Amino acid sequence: MRRSLLEVHGARGEGIWLRDHHSELLAAGAARVYGLSAQSTGYQRELAHRLRLPYPLIPDPKLSLAAATGLPSRTAGDLVVYDRLTLIVSDDLVEHVFHPIPDPASHALHVMRWLTQQHRGCGSP
Repeated sequence: MRRSLLEVHGARGEGIWLRDHHSELLAAGAARVYGLSAQSTGYQRELAHRLRLPYPLIPDPKLSLAAATGLPSRTAGDLVVYDRLTLIVSDDLVEHVFHPIPDPASHALHVMRWLTQQHRGCGSP
């Protein structure tokens, strides 16, 4: 089964842990990794370059995905942004949701553990 990891970023690009653990996430079973945020394409281009992100960012400044799927959002200053969350998508279906994410620094380990368990067939989705 090919799993994709969609990291939904908050207002300040909190997906740095994903960058730092990208190769481990792929080794644990993620086929692809994407980032999604409510910021514009230009902002995301600059962010991806500055942070040297090894995965593509998907801009959604109108929060269209939130409107269509009910993904959680919040107000940050004068912006409406997505809540930080991670979706595991398999065969176009959401297999698992990590939300809320209280500690981004340890979140990569939780995702890797979950992916490894699923890859081995030991866990339940």
